[in-house]
Amino acid sequence: MRITENSLSIPKFMELSSVSAIKDTWKVFILGTIISCFMLILLLTENTHNHKPSLLAQFPPLSEPSISPIISPSPTTITSIVEPPFSSPNVNTSLLFPDVENPKVVNDVKRVMEPRKKCNMFDGRWVYKADAIASYCPLRCPFIEDKMSCLKNGRPDFEYEKWVWEATDCDIPLMNGTDLVEKFRNKRVVLVGDSLNRNMWESLACTLYSSIPYPSIKAEVRFESAHIKTFLRAKDEYNFTVEFYWSPYLVEHNTNHESGKKVLVLDKLSPNSESWIAADILIFNSGMWWSQTGTRKSWELFEYNGKLTKDIPLQQAYHIAMRTWAKWVQQNVDPTKTKVFFRSISTEHKAPQYHQWCYDRSQPLVETYRSLYPKTLILVIESVIRGMRKVKVTYLNVTKLSQSRIDAHPSLFRIKNWTHLATTYTHNLSSYTDCGHWCLPGVPDTWNRLLYASLVFDSHV
Repeated sequence: MRITENSLSIPKFMELSSVSAIKDTWKVFILGTIISCFMLILLLTENTHNHKPSLLAQFPPLSEPSISPIISPSPTTITSIVEPPFSSPNVNTSLLFPDVENPKVVNDVKRVMEPRKKCNMFDGRWVYKADAIASYCPLRCPFIEDKMSCLKNGRPDFEYEKWVWEATDCDIPLMNGTDLVEKFRNKRVVLVGDSLNRNMWESLACTLYSSIPYPSIKAEVRFESAHIKTFLRAKDEYNFTVEFYWSPYLVEHNTNHESGKKVLVLDKLSPNSESWIAADILIFNSGMWWSQTGTRKSWELFEYNGKLTKDIPLQQAYHIAMRTWAKWVQQNVDPTKTKVFFRSISTEHKAPQYHQWCYDRSQPLVETYRSLYPKTLILVIESVIRGMRKVKVTYLNVTKLSQSRIDAHPSLFRIKNWTHLATTYTHNLSSYTDCGHWCLPGVPDTWNRLLYASLVFDSHV
C-alpha cells in the first residue's frame, strides 16, 4: 500500500499540540545552551586563575628574557630577535591582558610570548643598495694599509661598497659604531691570526675611530710592527683597546730553529700568546697559511713531542695545532669574563682556470664558487670547536658569504702605480693581483657587523 500525504489522517488537536511541543522543546534547548555557555565561561575563568602560575612558569621572569646564543660551529645558529624586537602580529595583548596599560609592560609581555627564532645569520644573500653608506671614510682612517686602500690607490668604481648582506630567516642589525664604542667601554679586544684578521682589525678599528667624538684627541694609534702588534687605544671615558697580534698558525713558527730549517712547532703556542691573556673579547683565525704550497709554503719541518718530521699529513698537523690552541683557550680563558670567537676561512678568487679571478671584476660572482682551500681543514677546525666544553667558542662562519664577492678584492689596486702592473705584466697579471685580501671599506665590514650582531644578541642573556 502506498502511503501519501493525503492518506495520513491526523487529528487537528494532535497537529496543534505537536507544533506547540516542538516550540517548547526549542525554547528549553536555547535556554540550556545559554546557561551552559555562561557556566563554561565561569569555569574557564576560574581555571585560568588557578593555573596562572604554572602557565607563566614555562617562561623566564620578564626582567630576564630568555635570549641566549646557541653556539654551534656548522651551521652557526644564534637565538635572535627579529626587528622590530618582539613584535607579533598574531598576538593581541590588549585582549589577553586588558589591565596592562604601561607600554613597557606590554612590550615585556610580548617579549615573553614571542616564540624563540633560530637565525643562521651566515646563510643569506648580498643585496645591492644604492644608498648604502660605509661606517667610516677610508681617507680619514689611519689604520688601513696601502694595499687595502683601493680608493686611495685609484680604483675607479665603488659599487662593491653598495652590497649589503641579508640573512635568509631574520634581520641582522646594521653596524652601529656609537653603540659598539659603548659595548667596548673599559674592555680589551684582541684579534689574533694572519693578514686577513688584520684586514678585519683595520675595519673594526676604523669603525670605532670614526665613532669617537674628536678621535684625534681621544684615541692613540700605535704600530709596533705590522707582524707583531698594532692597536687602537681609546682614552679618557672610553678606556678600551683593540689589538692585533700576528700569528698565522697560532702555534710557534720558528724560522731560527737550531736545525737551520723553518719549523712549525705543533704542540707549542705562538710566543706572543702571553699577550692574549686577560682580554674581554678574543677573535682568532688560522687556515690560509696552512694551505700554501711551493715557494709560498713557509715551513720545512714539523716538530711534535720534541721530534722533527716532515711526514705528518697536513690535515693531521693542522688538527694537532688547533688542539694545542683549544687547550690554551680552555686553560687560560675565564668563560664568565671573556667571549671567544673563531673566524672561518676567508675566500680567495685566484683561479683563472675556473673563471674565478678577481682581476677586472666589478660585480659579485653569480656562478657556483669552486674552492681551492682543502675542505678537510674546515672540518678539522669545526670539529675542534665543537669539542670545546669549558669555554664555548662562537664560530664566525664568513666563508659562504665571502665566496661570491669576487668584485671586492684589491686586485691591481693594491698599489698606487697599478697602471704600471697592468701594462708591464700583461701576460702574468695573476701573479700581481691581490685576490685574497679585501678593499676597505668592504667585506670585512660585514664580518664585523656579524661580530657586532653576536654581541648584541648575547647582551640579552
